[in-house]
Amino acid sequence: MYPEELCTPMRAELTSSGFQELKTVEEVDKLFTNKNQTFLIFINSVCGCAAGSARPGVILSTENVKRPDIFATVFAGQDKEATQRAREHMAPYPPSSPSIALFKNGEIVHFIERHEIEGNLKHVIAENLINAYNQHC
Repeated sequence: MYPEELCTPMRAELTSSGFQELKTVEEVDKLFTNKNQTFLIFINSVCGCAAGSARPGVILSTENVKRPDIFATVFAGQDKEATQRAREHMAPYPPSSPSIALFKNGEIVHFIERHEIEGNLKHVIAENLINAYNQHC
C-alpha cells in the first residue's frame, strides 16, 4: 500500500474537480444500484502516466457539455477492496492502473487501458473520453 500522505494530493486533484471518491466496497456497490444513469470510474494511480496524462485528461473531459451523470474514482494501491470491486464490473478488460471506464445503465460502454494512456497527452485522453460522452451520455 502506498502511504496516504503520498496519495492525498492525487486524490484532491480529482475531488476538487467534482469526482466522488469510492473508498469502500459499499460505496462502489451503491454507485451500481441506479441503473438509469451514466457514470465514469477512474482507477487512480501514483504512476507518471496518471499524473502526466490520465488525471489531467479526465479532468479536462469534465468540461464537455455532454458528460456522465457521475464522475467517480478509486485509488489502486490504496483502496484495494473498492478497486477490486470496481474492476469486477470492468470485465473483460484486464486490471490496469490507471484506467478509465464509462458505464451506461450499469453496463460498461467505453474503456481506456493503461497502454492507451502511456505516451499520450492529456488532450488525447480528453478527446477520447469526449467522443464516448457524445455517443453514450
